Amino acid sequence: MKLLHLSAISLTSALLLTTVSSAIFTPQVKANSVSQLTQLVANKEATANVIAQGDFVTVEQDHPTEGKAKIIEENGQRYLAFDADFTTAEGPAVKVLLHRSNSVSVNLNEEDYITIAPLQSFDGTQKYLIPDGVDLDEYQSVAIWCEQFNVTFGYAAL
Repeated sequence: MKLLHLSAISLTSALLLTTVSSAIFTPQVKANSVSQLTQLVANKEATANVIAQGDFVTVEQDHPTEGKAKIIEENGQRYLAFDADFTTAEGPAVKVLLHRSNSVSVNLNEEDYITIAPLQSFDGTQKYLIPDGVDLDEYQSVAIWCEQFNVTFGYAAL
């Protein structure tokens, strides 16, 4: 009878120890995993060659735009990248452009820019492939532009 009682106590103790150790150590494992993932992302960004960068400024006051833009090169490809602080107003048919001037007006002329892509998100980190044929020496800024109303929300001189 005592042996059965001792077995029950041992089993209960083992279950309790497993539960407590899981509760204590699991957050640390998760924290380490997040930390390692953050470090991997930081290392990846550090290995990207930054070609140009600039801060967004608002052009049309009803459509504030802020954050940072970079042109980077990774593995032989060029990208336009926006940082985590990027944010712009919502609107229809919003596009990401490369503009010939280092200052972008509210309304654009078609010969002054090329469209890179539709805007992926109105805020946060995002990255756009720049086509191989684009001569970056011809463009001095990136703009966030509403095609439907020909309104520049903001731009970053590069």
